[in-house]
Amino acid sequence: RLGLERADTAEKALNVIVDLLEKYGQGGNCMESHMAFTYHNSFLIADRKEAWVLETSGKYWAAEKVEGGVRNISNQLSITTKIDREHPELKEYAKSNGWWDGEKEFDFAATYSYVNTARMTTSRGRYCEGYKLLNKHKGSITSEIMMEILRDKESGINMEGGFMTTGSMVSVLPQQPNLPCIHFFTGTPDPAR
Repeated sequence: RLGLERADTAEKALNVIVDLLEKYGQGGNCMESHMAFTYHNSFLIADRKEAWVLETSGKYWAAEKVEGGVRNISNQLSITTKIDREHPELKEYAKSNGWWDGEKEFDFAATYSYVNTARMTTSRGRYCEGYKLLNKHKGSITSEIMMEILRDKESGINMEGGFMTTGSMVSVLPQQPNLPCIHFFTGTPDPAR
């Protein structure tokens, strides 16, 4: 929200987010219950001309410029070796913790992912299913198709239960500056409504 407020391009919004991350960090409970559960954040940031994926782990982050096709995020890291911008100490921190030897190609998701946690391993299906649904409609995705994808419960994209989807947004961002941008938001936690 602060990126939207303070920036007029996707890359400037990315800068706002990483500057705030550096200054304040991130954290906090993801649930209103007494169970402590936190995870770090991923963002799809787009304007009429470009799009970025930003993924974080603590104060460390990697960003990938989307060059074409489809791209999705879920509750796992997905940026691998195509890193267009990164925290200046990202690789050094990984080396100092023994997560990366400094020799093989650096893979952000493999290096910074949480392993052996049920939450992250179950979300892999959600990420993969989202990617399949987007690729099924690649080249002909409309706002209606995107809404169908976000409503899909079988794939796990629209989650129910303890970890429930709390909202969805679909934006139409025409490249022609004379056409308006249109944004659709859910009014309830369940996008199927």
